[in-house]
Amino acid sequence: MAKKLSQKDIEILDSLKKSGNIPKHIAIIMDGNGRWALNKGLPRAAGHRKGVETVRIMVESAIELGVKYLTLYTFSTENWKRPQKEITMLMRLMVRTLQNETNELHANGVRIRTIGDVNHLPKEVQKELKQAIERTKNNTKLNLNLAVSYSGRWEITQAAKKIAMQYKAGEIKLSDINEKLISKTLDTKDIPDPDLMIRSGGEYRISNFLIWQIAYSELYVSKILWPEFRAKDLAKAISDYQSRERRFGLISEQLSQKQKKTDKVNDLSKEFV
Repeated sequence: MAKKLSQKDIEILDSLKKSGNIPKHIAIIMDGNGRWALNKGLPRAAGHRKGVETVRIMVESAIELGVKYLTLYTFSTENWKRPQKEITMLMRLMVRTLQNETNELHANGVRIRTIGDVNHLPKEVQKELKQAIERTKNNTKLNLNLAVSYSGRWEITQAAKKIAMQYKAGEIKLSDINEKLISKTLDTKDIPDPDLMIRSGGEYRISNFLIWQIAYSELYVSKILWPEFRAKDLAKAISDYQSRERRFGLISEQLSQKQKKTDKVNDLSKEFV
């Protein structure tokens, strides 16, 4: 993973860090590869290959910012409906990318993980993913979650089946079935919900991505197509996120009172240091 950030990019990201409130978990719908290629008179495959470069930039930017979780919508269950030629190309690109990038990702402390129906992928892709996951499993700098053969409805359906089987087996009672149990049964059970979800390409929809997990996530849509999305565009999304008030169902006055209590506890704690 050759360095993709310029000195100017690093300065922009550093200024974000100084302002604080960096999202712990960023999820991204990487949209616009095909449109980027068509706009330039190129085959769609060229757009997907160019999109890999943006992934490198986002990973490097996330590390620079101290983001702990980066989840990328890599291949949805709906994508299986695309022409077979494009599917084959995407699978081969995934294999090559894993082969080319895993060692460098490992060296940079990135842990690779997957969510989705991985067993539906071609054996070669499963093999490369398994090797990448195993090689990077002890890394802690950044969790890179690849959503492959994934859809939110599929994930919730699978969780419902698991819970139904547990209930049938007498392992749980009806009263045990709640939001906490459902969250613990999803593919993302040990991953915090996204603080910020970004979609490139200008479309205002979530496309069946993390539909349970983004209940309280801040959403940001960029008109920039994914192959042209850069560190400065990520910075704009995070800057917008930092300007928002996350209320989680409360009102502003309640948040203000809650913050005052937190500040008071922190001040008291300092007296005993």
